[in-house]
Amino acid sequence: MRLIYIANMRVPTEKAHGLQIMQNCEALADAGAEVQLWVPRRRNTPALRAVGDPWAYYGVRRNFTLRRVPCVDLTPLAAEQTGLLARLVFYLQALTFALAALASALFTRADVYYSRDRLALLALSLVKPRRALAYEAHQFSPSRRGRRLERLAARRMGTVIAVTPPLAAELVKLGVAAARVLAAHDGFRRERFTDLPSQAEARRALGWPDNLFIVGYVGRLHTLAMDKGVGTLIEALRDVDGAALALVGGPDEMAAALRDRWRALGLDAAYFLYAGQVESGRVPLYLSAFDVCAMPFPFTTHFAFFASPLKLFEYMAAGRAVVASDLPAWADVVQDGQTALLTPPAPSHRPAAALRRLRDDPAQRDRLGQQAQARALEMYTWDARARAILCKLAEAT
Repeated sequence: MRLIYIANMRVPTEKAHGLQIMQNCEALADAGAEVQLWVPRRRNTPALRAVGDPWAYYGVRRNFTLRRVPCVDLTPLAAEQTGLLARLVFYLQALTFALAALASALFTRADVYYSRDRLALLALSLVKPRRALAYEAHQFSPSRRGRRLERLAARRMGTVIAVTPPLAAELVKLGVAAARVLAAHDGFRRERFTDLPSQAEARRALGWPDNLFIVGYVGRLHTLAMDKGVGTLIEALRDVDGAALALVGGPDEMAAALRDRWRALGLDAAYFLYAGQVESGRVPLYLSAFDVCAMPFPFTTHFAFFASPLKLFEYMAAGRAVVASDLPAWADVVQDGQTALLTPPAPSHRPAAALRRLRDDPAQRDRLGQQAQARALEMYTWDARARAILCKLAEAT
């Protein structure tokens, strides 16, 4: 099967979707597809322009090819703009990339054109048969106009992959035939989590003290302009004596505000461990150094029903105990007391009691981590996901 994955993203990017897409392309190729990734030719940040090899940056094998498609990208010129101008710049880039992908597809044969980008797929649906189009849905628009676009895109696809069961159910309600929909959570790359260092080895490598009880969070501190609840986690840690907070991600300005909040609560500045943005290949090292991995997402429609966070699967794969908000989006992934401790989401989120339990009971931490790791290895690798997707695509083509 020849599969073209169309992704409107910078390569490389500091955002989690870049890692998800690159690892999925690798897994789809491993599962037998001939994969080419199409991305826009965009100007990147100075730090990421210095990256010479995107495959090495993401820690994936070069078993798929990369093609950069032209577009009109005025984002660097409007970086400080907000409101109407910022939206116009965004839509101009998205539209010109979709049209360029359409033009490229006219002269490129593939069995499947696969994308998370509704606009690009709608453009391709003008010239490509439904059976050749696959939409990977990650969001569900709250607006009436967005929902109409979602319905139009999903109905014109031969296959729809939804990243959570609730999202799959909503797409079926929009009129997509259930037989064409596959619910497939995000996952993790198995090779990244083999031969993990011990906690002591990881802390020595990072220069972190052995005697701290470290609660860690990995990833960006906001998504789609929504806070991910780390501030609430800080409030909880005020009530957990001896606990340190480790943040791996960014952006730096949000982390600085959280550090100020930490200090304002009278917490020891030495117990606020900020690593910033790190290469994806080093993330397992940080996870190995944690005692507990936190996912304190608030209750929003997106997080509650449509989010499938990469961090959850990597937390599990690292064999760490997880404390997470109890939300329907991952109710089928982790169960309270078996593979995680689940607490009510913000604003009623109060994980302090769960964190104290894990601080005081290393055996429970180990048990939860081991059971989560076993479940992740059985069900949530990218390889398993890729095989399921290719089987579903074969039904349509």
